[in-house]
This record gives sequence, structure tokens and C-alpha cells, in this order.
Amino acid sequence: MSVDIPNLKMGRKEWGLLLLLSALWGGSFFFFKIIVRELPLFTVVLGRVGIAAALLNLVLLVGRDRVPGGVRLWGAFFVMGLLNNVIPFTLIVYGETRISSGMASILNAMTPIFTVLAAHVFTSNEKLSSRKMAGVLCGFLGVMILIGPNSILQGDKGNLIGEASCLLAALSYAIAGIFGRRFRGIPPMKVATGQITASTAMLIPFALIVDRPWTLSPPSTDVWLALFGIALLSTAFAYMIYFRILATSGATNIALVTFLLPISALLLGTLFLNETISAQALAGMVMIGLGLAAIDGRLVTVLGRLGRLRRESSLLGTEPDY
Repeated sequence: MSVDIPNLKMGRKEWGLLLLLSALWGGSFFFFKIIVRELPLFTVVLGRVGIAAALLNLVLLVGRDRVPGGVRLWGAFFVMGLLNNVIPFTLIVYGETRISSGMASILNAMTPIFTVLAAHVFTSNEKLSSRKMAGVLCGFLGVMILIGPNSILQGDKGNLIGEASCLLAALSYAIAGIFGRRFRGIPPMKVATGQITASTAMLIPFALIVDRPWTLSPPSTDVWLALFGIALLSTAFAYMIYFRILATSGATNIALVTFLLPISALLLGTLFLNETISAQALAGMVMIGLGLAAIDGRLVTVLGRLGRLRRESSLLGTEPDY
């Protein structure tokens, strides 16, 4: 007897792109960790979005296309850029000055869990179900395991501030996901270019006034490579892949990247930054993963079908052929 697995509309090419996307976005935490060693906060974030904005606008220009105009639309781009780029990127960069890139990536996996809560508050048709509530509770339990009681009781302010920054970044991503639904009908590449361009415009005055980049020492080759890596690979190229998967497989399938992203970030941090993966971090990641699986629902559906088939086969005196 075979199991009727739901059609996820993910071929080999889509799975390959999904793995590549997880590596690119996981790499952003790795690149940030290198860049913050030499460059200040707003300069790092401006470098990421500014170079990416230049490339995405160039792609549209080569295709003889452009981002649509209008004050109202560009106002929405600025809000989206603030929620989806300026705030979370800045918080993650600040957080990575205090915690490891691997820890930051695991905490970032709370984004879909925060999205469930944001949807419950800001929408009328996506309220919490018992399954989603179980996923939210698992996620927050995972965060508690990650942070650990010792950090709280002993007042480890450095780590706590860094962890809180990355959690707030995940919350900002979640709210951005809800806000971004208003761009339906506009080609996704144009939305990406619009919000990245708006983010660059917002960050320029902060970098000039606060960081005064002309007073900084020239960064090393490693930092330049990491800066171009995070801008071109983890931002511009990643957006292109993201929208390709979105068009062929849908938003539900692309959400699977959340499960894979911390793995790539942890591997990069361990191999190249000499970061260690503690049993506590792994336990927290597993618990957050269980929460994501509960919210996603497909694993629960498949396991339920397997259970029903096994019960039916036992009544018939046969075993299911998986």
C-alpha cells in the first residue's frame, strides 16, 4: 500500500533553488559577522542595501523596465523597506556584535512564529488555531532553551541584549510580511527593487551623520569581499531566486527555507568563524523547528495519514508499503 503524499509542487530544480536560497540567506549572518569587525552599524547595513539596490535597478533597466511611480506606492515602499530591511538588518548587525552568527540565525527562525501572531492581531481571517498555538508555544519554549535560565539569572546583559535584538528583528520581518500583502498585483521584482531603493534612501543620512564613513580606516580585503557577498549574493541574487520559487511553487513551499537557513548559518559559523554549537543551541533549534512544523501543517498531515494507514492495515492484517 502506498502513501498519498500531498503534491507540494516542488521538482528537483525547485528543491535545488530552495537549498541554494537557504545557503545564501544563511550566509548573510556569516558575512555580517565578518563586516562588523571593522565597520560601524549603519555603514554595514547601507552597504548591503545600497549595492543590492544598484544591481536590482540595473536588472530592471537592462530589461527596459522600471519601478512604478506614485506618491502613495512609494510611501508603501518606504514603510516596507523600514520593516523588512532597515530595522531587522540593523538589529541583526547589532545583535551579532554580542552573540554568534549561528545563534542569530536560530533566533531569526522565529519569524514565521511571530507572523502567526501578527496575522492574528492584524488580519480578520487568519486567527490562531489550536495547531498554530501549539507551534507558537514550541517556538517560545525553544527560545527559552536557547537563552537559558543561567543567562537570565546571572544577568548576562551582553548576550541578552544581542538575543533580544535578533528576536525583535524577527518580529519586524513578521510585521513586514503582513504589510507586504498590499503589493499584490505588482511584479515581485519591482516590489523588491522599490523597497531596497527606499531602504537605501533612509539609511544614507544615518550613515553620514552617525558613522561619518569618511573618517573610517579603509576596510580589509576580507571585509570588502563580505560586503559584496552579502549585497550581491545574500540580497540581490537571493531575491531573484526567492521570486522564482514564489512564482513556480507558491509562498507556502518557499516558507520551507526557514527550516534550512539556520543549518547553513551554523555550518558556516563553525567552519570559518570557529564558533561552537552547544547542545543547548541544538535543543533550542530542534524545539523551534517543531514549532515551525506544527505551524506549517504538512508534516502533521503526512504523519496523520501514515497513522491512519497503519491502523487500517492492522485491521486488514497487512502492513503498509511505504
